[in-house]
Amino acid sequence: MTVEANIYALLSPFVGGRVFPDTAPFDTARPYITYQQVGGEVITPLGGGIPDKQNGYFQVNVWAGSRASAAALALQVEGAFRTATAFFAQPMAAPIADSDPDLGLYSAQQDFSVWSTR
Repeated sequence: MTVEANIYALLSPFVGGRVFPDTAPFDTARPYITYQQVGGEVITPLGGGIPDKQNGYFQVNVWAGSRASAAALALQVEGAFRTATAFFAQPMAAPIADSDPDLGLYSAQQDFSVWSTR
């Protein structure tokens, strides 16, 4: 299974499967989660070859109808990443809150460093 498939499987129970890479369809029911890879560490073995592990920085965004709901969901996501068994992950910083008053949408974004099999 790919690291993205593992992330989807990890986060799906929190939002009824509404987890999307990059962006969600405009009419997606709230709450939902989006994620994207935003870089990562490169492993370069001294002897050459291809490593069996990989690292990615993943930005995870939770979207909800209220600030309180977004913050609560962000805490659940962080806990899930910290205790994941399909990969090793750690938060890179605390969540960042945002909102779109025109859409009545609230979000929390957090970046994680994820180590997984290649």
